[in-house]
Amino acid sequence: MKTGRSLRSRLLAYAAIVLATALLVTGIGLSALFSRHIERRIGQELDTHLSQLTGSLRLDANSNLSLNREPVDPRFQAVFGGLYWQVDDETAASQLKSRSLWDTYLDIPGDVLRPGETHVHDTTGPQGSRVLVHETLVLLSAPDGDHRLRVAVAIDRAEISALETGFARDLAPVLAILGGVLLLGFLLQIGEGLKPVHRVLSGVTAIRNGTLRRLKADGVPREVAPLVEEVNALLDAQDQAISRARDRAANLAHGLKTPLSALVSDVERLRARGEADIADDISELTGRMRRHIQRELARARLRHGRSQDQTPVKLIVDGIIRALKRTPEGENLDLACTVEADLTVPVDPDDLNELIGNLAENAVRFASTRVLIDAETTMDAVVIRIVDDGPGLDHAAATQAINPDLRIDQTGAGAGLGLAISGDIVDSFGGKLDLGTSPLGGLEARISVPLTPTAGSHSGLHYPAPNSH
Repeated sequence: MKTGRSLRSRLLAYAAIVLATALLVTGIGLSALFSRHIERRIGQELDTHLSQLTGSLRLDANSNLSLNREPVDPRFQAVFGGLYWQVDDETAASQLKSRSLWDTYLDIPGDVLRPGETHVHDTTGPQGSRVLVHETLVLLSAPDGDHRLRVAVAIDRAEISALETGFARDLAPVLAILGGVLLLGFLLQIGEGLKPVHRVLSGVTAIRNGTLRRLKADGVPREVAPLVEEVNALLDAQDQAISRARDRAANLAHGLKTPLSALVSDVERLRARGEADIADDISELTGRMRRHIQRELARARLRHGRSQDQTPVKLIVDGIIRALKRTPEGENLDLACTVEADLTVPVDPDDLNELIGNLAENAVRFASTRVLIDAETTMDAVVIRIVDDGPGLDHAAATQAINPDLRIDQTGAGAGLGLAISGDIVDSFGGKLDLGTSPLGGLEARISVPLTPTAGSHSGLHYPAPNSH
């Protein structure tokens, strides 16, 4: 059966996609928040420099502009140091600037600026760099009147970008570790969430193997409970359908019994009239029909799967031997059982009784003096052996033994279906039936009943290599 991708891997893939998306959005969001925070913090720093500059501005008696004290940040003193200040006297058309500007100046937009206001700009700085500018307007009194002074402080955005890049570099491994922890958590969560499904699967396997009749509904999660109910309902419907099929098979057999008996009478009348060839043909067809009907009835009676109870083997064998000793073929034979009293097998008692009974009856029919039934336990199975000291079977005859359309013994009574039906029974609980040479010289029928559930393996009959029987 071709299966698709597992539910676990599918859920894990979805979780990985959601987790990757969430971490990506988180990384972008945190980087954006950090950028806003760093710009706000740098803006406060620039405003502090503006306050220092405006507090240090002086106009002398000749209205010459000067600074009482320059800002102390060393970047203002380094050429193109990344931090710049500039003061434009709009009244006197003069200018002061930091040493860091060297022979350049800040290209500040000439927007309308009222005293006390602070404007923020992005403009071009030294060497074509992009700078963030904070500027304000100051009115300073002089002998010739008030002077309008535009004071600006700027910082190279490369410094801001370096901080943002460093934050992103530090954030990446943190998010990776967080993603790994969350993915592991998702994996554990998925495993825990799928446990009820695995319990249902184990229950279905137990039902197939015959160790459980119905799924247990106790403690099942609300989401899985409908599945359990449907499976149990399906099993109930299946049992009802099997019961009806058995009833129909029994009715069919009873319905055909009378016509088949009439055909047997017609065969005898044809022989009496000298129509032996026609009589033999009808007799063969009648026997074949009877064998088909009996085999299908036997199949309908089978309880497929393993029994929940352990059936004592010796109890079944002793009952079969007592019954066979009362038959004409068995009353003069030595019928022995060496099975231990405490040996049990997980097979339905009726199925085990019919299985061993068919093989033992076959052994009694062909044995010369003795039939022995014994059993032993191996590592993986219970092996039951039915042996006799009869003529045995060669490879071709063993192969023919399970064919319901052919009989090994064309003269004996019965339908000739013992081994064929036994093969069906063994197959129903996943066992194995081997035909070989017995230690007594006749046929050995070896039944292997697996200790572990293997129902549905369709093991059937196994034959020895060609030999004397």
